[in-house]
Amino acid sequence: MRSGTTLTGTRCRELFEVQLASRLLDVSARLLRERGEGFYTIGSAGHEGNAAVAAALRVSDPALLHYRSGAFYLTRSAQAGRLAEEGLRDVLLGLAAAAEEPIAGGRHKVFGHHDLAVIPQTSTVASHLPRAVGVGFAIERAKTLGVPSGWPQDAIAVCSFGDASLNHASALSGFNTAAYSRVRGLQLPILFVCEDNGLGISVKTPPGWVEQARHPLLEYFDADGCDLADVYDTAMRAAEHVRSTRSPAFLRMRTVRLMGHAGSDVEIAYRTRKEIALDLERDPLVATARLLVEGGLAVPDELLARYEAEREHIVKLAMECTRRPRLTTAEEVMAPLAPRDPEAVSAEVARAALGEVRDRTFGTLPEMEGRLTLAQAVNRTLADMMALDPGVMVFGEDVARKGGVYGVTRGLLRKFGSERVFDTLLDEQAILGLALGAGVAGLLPVPEVQYLAYLHNALDQIRGEAATLQFFSQGAYRNPMVLRVAAYAYQKGFGGHFHNDNSIAALRDIPGVVIASPARPDDAAAMLRTCLAAARADGSVCVFLEPIALYHTRDLFDEGDGGWLASYAPPARWGETHVPVGRARSYGDGRDLTIVTFGNGVRMSLRAAVKLTAEDKGCRVLDLRWLSPLPVEDLMQSAELTGKVLIADETRRSGGVSESVIAALIDNGFTGKIARVTSRDSFIPLGDASGTVLLSEADIEDAARKLLA
Repeated sequence: MRSGTTLTGTRCRELFEVQLASRLLDVSARLLRERGEGFYTIGSAGHEGNAAVAAALRVSDPALLHYRSGAFYLTRSAQAGRLAEEGLRDVLLGLAAAAEEPIAGGRHKVFGHHDLAVIPQTSTVASHLPRAVGVGFAIERAKTLGVPSGWPQDAIAVCSFGDASLNHASALSGFNTAAYSRVRGLQLPILFVCEDNGLGISVKTPPGWVEQARHPLLEYFDADGCDLADVYDTAMRAAEHVRSTRSPAFLRMRTVRLMGHAGSDVEIAYRTRKEIALDLERDPLVATARLLVEGGLAVPDELLARYEAEREHIVKLAMECTRRPRLTTAEEVMAPLAPRDPEAVSAEVARAALGEVRDRTFGTLPEMEGRLTLAQAVNRTLADMMALDPGVMVFGEDVARKGGVYGVTRGLLRKFGSERVFDTLLDEQAILGLALGAGVAGLLPVPEVQYLAYLHNALDQIRGEAATLQFFSQGAYRNPMVLRVAAYAYQKGFGGHFHNDNSIAALRDIPGVVIASPARPDDAAAMLRTCLAAARADGSVCVFLEPIALYHTRDLFDEGDGGWLASYAPPARWGETHVPVGRARSYGDGRDLTIVTFGNGVRMSLRAAVKLTAEDKGCRVLDLRWLSPLPVEDLMQSAELTGKVLIADETRRSGGVSESVIAALIDNGFTGKIARVTSRDSFIPLGDASGTVLLSEADIEDAARKLLA
């Protein structure tokens, strides 16, 4: 082989075979599409140098791959001792949307395989980078906590992406978080691999941009992606750096993009013939063939014959894959979306730490403290669950030393230490990325987003990453998490729309996500236990919305009545006080009107109901508690008992919760009267003006009287 390289002739020949197979998969994808038998044509042509990146890593190194990392996937498959045909079949079944495809089961074309430590990604704009950072973080943190991560203790994470994706906020968040961790002295073994072909579909990346735009605190490596020996040597150095120092590194791999962006792409519309020709001259497959010939390991005719034989084989294999069964029903498609096992969750809820462990954790046990506020109930429940499970971690902005802006996590740092309770940088994408990486690594993350409005800065980490993983891996990978959010409005004299946000529409339409919305302290404790149990048992992604205005509320009707406080259930009663996902809570036995509500609306509705009862109008209040999935059975039962339903919804009129409640009533055959009262379609202003656009107790009373008239 070439002088100075560590790439042996045998290894070069093996990787050429992989590069050749990857190229012919792209050819087959176009052929299948022309015949109406294939459904994905974004290929890896020109990026086949990433075979050498895979060769520089171990099969046990978790990989989150770019959609042009086909040769990486085939190399990883071969490294695991699988037959070449097995890796090819994986990809071809994905192209044909076949139900037998081993990772997504025909739901999407992704590179993924649990046995190969390849975590499936659908990202085209780098949304997987924050998660990849989380995976690297979790490898080290699991080691520290003594919790199995599923990967060896010296494993490193690898994440590949395109040069255009480098500019996306998600990518920048990933790089910044990795660099921030390095400055903080944390170990974070991740190798970022930028496959730089100079194009984002039709938009050119400025020459030298990737090198200039890289984060200055990340160790930098540069390789010619069209020169297999150079990529191999450079990737070996980069991987060894990350593995030995447990610190992040950035590998730029200069590639070309051949065959256009995808099958429907007409390159000549935005590239000159000369530009296309120059890329063809750098074809990495031809370059590796030349390397073999110059090294005396092959002759041109032999390689051409090999190309033709392999092409015939892969096309035949592709046609066979098109004849495999596809998904045909909604039930088949949705099966891995969000599996629920209520019995397993119920059993998990009843588990508690040993008595002596709880004694050491609390001093005074929470069930002996008397009645608690909602904030105190959440705090004690988190402590109880952390005492039980060493993999539970609580983190976010200001949650550790400060104990949260509202004191909800106060004392947890002292009880459990900085490895399990820690402050993050101020970046919601980074917070959720750490959570997703921790969850897929076998830990149980409980991240906090400080205000509901801040969640929108990173919603794709829930929508595009968390919610899709089980769906696109048929449950082979899960990312259990309980995301705590300080939510809703009604902070008197404080904030504005960023600290008083009442919209959860963007959460409610994400398939499979559980949305919990406790109003009372006893419900907050029981529902948080349920969410953590569902995360453990089912791999659920739960969003736990905590009403800020009710955190420290003590009274219900009159000052000093303590009507909003509640006792903390001892572990012996956790089973009987369990609140299953999708079960509501009813107050009162009135037969004239059902007020359906949640969150802050519960307290307002109970107060309104007492006034209406004094006017001989029998009301019952139904606290939904779960906003996804809605407690439809309990809703219908309460509605039918009165025949009149008023929905008191603190979210906005358009896109608010009341819309789904009305739809559920009608869809399930309710024929009685329905009315709703909501907050206005407005952002929430500062100070007392907030009362002009938010749902009020008076609004509920007026609407109820009108419905009952």
